Amino acid sequence: MMPRAHAAVFGDPVAHSLSPAMHQAAYRAMGLPWRYLKIRVPRGDLAAALRMADAARLRGVNLTIPLKEAALPLMDRLTPAARRAGAVNTVTFGDGGVEGHSTDGEGFIRSLADAWRWQPRGARVVLLGAGGAARSVAFALAAAGARRLVIMNRTSARAQELAARLRAAGEPGTAATPADAAAWRTLLAGTDLLVNATSLGLHGEPSPVPAAALPRALRVADLIYNPPSTALLRVARARGCRIVNGEGMLVHQGALSLERWSGGRAPAEVMRRALRLELSRR
Repeated sequence: MMPRAHAAVFGDPVAHSLSPAMHQAAYRAMGLPWRYLKIRVPRGDLAAALRMADAARLRGVNLTIPLKEAALPLMDRLTPAARRAGAVNTVTFGDGGVEGHSTDGEGFIRSLADAWRWQPRGARVVLLGAGGAARSVAFALAAAGARRLVIMNRTSARAQELAARLRAAGEPGTAATPADAAAWRTLLAGTDLLVNATSLGLHGEPSPVPAAALPRALRVADLIYNPPSTALLRVARARGCRIVNGEGMLVHQGALSLERWSGGRAPAEVMRRALRLELSRR
């Protein structure tokens, strides 16, 4: 039987993805004769696309919006991290079936260590968003020892759902909806880390948090990597906060995916350089 090779990213939209440049650079560095494809897959076509990828003997695929939660019932097995988060961003194919992984959360934690030499043990966190990436980040922060997690989302029910999922797993989780700048100040005054896991800022939207509510001691992370500086990060920098964008998370989650597919150690710094080069061309 033909050995498994190659990988892909599925999403809708997916044309903007920088993962191919990052992975191809890693394959070259590792001496792997693989290709990494990007394929537009609408949510309703995911099951068929996964079957085709398996039949084509791909090693695996990455999943992005809007597929991370839709993949759950399509997996033969889920890793503990994917099951806890209720989201899959990495799929591996093998003789034992299709397995769903979640590398987003661990990639995020590694990005904080890269940027700040900092771990979230004992941290008080406010997380904006409740989608697949937010779920993975929330559970990774909990596993890393965060002692408070406050979830906020435009749809309050989604924030409540994620907070309840955290509590059901024995982790700290509450939902909040600050009504004005004063409420934001009260909430963030006792916060160590603010994470934007929404798409706000991707297309130039204003900061989702009032600038005056950001205390100087706050650390601010935005999962968006393109543009590299969102409105939230700009106002946070102006307030004196320490900031990080989503570049490191993208690199590390990609490296973790590649390690699951290849069984080797992924060259994260090679991937980072390739990502920055591709960003500079756009």
